[in-house]
Amino acid sequence: MPLSSVLQAFKSKKNPESARKVRIGLVGAGRMGQLHARWLRQTPGADFVGIVDADGSRSQALAKKTHTKAFNQASDLLGQVDAVVLAVPTHAHFSVGKIFLQAGVHCLIEKPLASTLSEAEELIQVADKNKCVLQVGHIERFNPAVMEAARFIRDPQFIEVNRLGPYDPRVAGIGVVMDLMIHDLDIVLFLVGSEVTRVEAFGAKVLSDHEDIAKVRLHFANGCIADLSASRISLKKYRFIRIFQKDAYLSLDYAAPQLKVYRKKAPVLRSLMDVEILNPKLSKQEPLALELDHFLECVREGKTPLVSGKHGRDALELAREVLDNLKIHA
Repeated sequence: MPLSSVLQAFKSKKNPESARKVRIGLVGAGRMGQLHARWLRQTPGADFVGIVDADGSRSQALAKKTHTKAFNQASDLLGQVDAVVLAVPTHAHFSVGKIFLQAGVHCLIEKPLASTLSEAEELIQVADKNKCVLQVGHIERFNPAVMEAARFIRDPQFIEVNRLGPYDPRVAGIGVVMDLMIHDLDIVLFLVGSEVTRVEAFGAKVLSDHEDIAKVRLHFANGCIADLSASRISLKKYRFIRIFQKDAYLSLDYAAPQLKVYRKKAPVLRSLMDVEILNPKLSKQEPLALELDHFLECVREGKTPLVSGKHGRDALELAREVLDNLKIHA
């Protein structure tokens, strides 16, 4: 979907309160699962059927908290739901996702889509074969600042991204590229809309057995260059993206969220008075709520989601290429 159409897709959607409710289940009661459960409980368009987790006590506790039912295993949801959210560890995305897609159950699978490209491809094929909606949880696509920025972006020439945060032992099994940078790889692919022709990547292991800091430069076929930095050894969260294009500069704070647009008012800049500064008003809705609403709408109406399985595969493919090119300073 063209960038200019992203906001329109949301503005034109139907009121979820008047829409048919979708029977939906949740697989995974960890940190992301708990966030999904909170919004599924509140979402008018969802009939929150129940929760499954490998730890039965955890699913029972979350089900009680969100006034729904705990199931013993994923297959117990079959026949009970139209759709599921999968918030399980990445290594289980393929096996669990395949169970539901083969049964014709629509899936929203957290990022990354799968552990390998072959698994991602098979999930896409199974979804297509069974006419299922397959959406991937690249939540920053639903960040109000990103959605609004799409209105102003025209052929970006240079992009700078910084995503820094504190170390979390729960994700020690993967590096910062798959943990954090994959969000921004997806966003940059979305904003540039061109093929990556060359990848330069450097990183270092500091706190784990995987890269904890990485710096990446992407060269695109249309001439755009994107520099991305990701770190999980920072004491504070810092998540910014800056986009430079002819006659304009956009500064986007993912966390606030906030967007500032600086653009020329005249062909020749004689003073700073010739620079227009915009502070667009952003939606107050949570990105996760927007993501879930969009998924439910796609299920009800048979639409292709804004972040489809193919987008998830593309982000995974680029992340794998980054890791293949990563020069580690151990």
